[in-house]
Amino acid sequence: MNDPYSPRPVAGWFRPAAVVSLLFMLLGCALYVMHVSTDPATLPLDQRALFEAEPGWVSGAMGAASAVGAIGSAFMIARRRTAESLLLISLLLVFVWFAGLFAVPQLRDLLSTTEIAIGIAVTAITWTIYWFARHSRQRGWLR
Repeated sequence: MNDPYSPRPVAGWFRPAAVVSLLFMLLGCALYVMHVSTDPATLPLDQRALFEAEPGWVSGAMGAASAVGAIGSAFMIARRRTAESLLLISLLLVFVWFAGLFAVPQLRDLLSTTEIAIGIAVTAITWTIYWFARHSRQRGWLR
């Protein structure tokens, strides 16, 4: 019988997928650095209000999720088991970030449909990267 979780040779798509995962997490790190280094006075009024309504713990969760995710993705490229745990932590931090967008009333009232869609997309992609790490461990691709 074919056990779906038996060790198998590493698939040819593993390394490109791991590199794309790392690039996505590095993009999140770059966006976080841009976010924290932005001067609110240079923003249009609607964006300034959104920026000022965001508590530090919400943006901190975004930065931590990106940083931990980038490290986890680098471990994926190196085929280390630790990648799965780090990417799970990153996913949990993304949930904290996304929930924080709605938990703070001043911030929630200012969110546009586009910003909510971006949050959903980021959460879905991060979940997919975690699933990829979990799948890779189950297949025996991570050491």
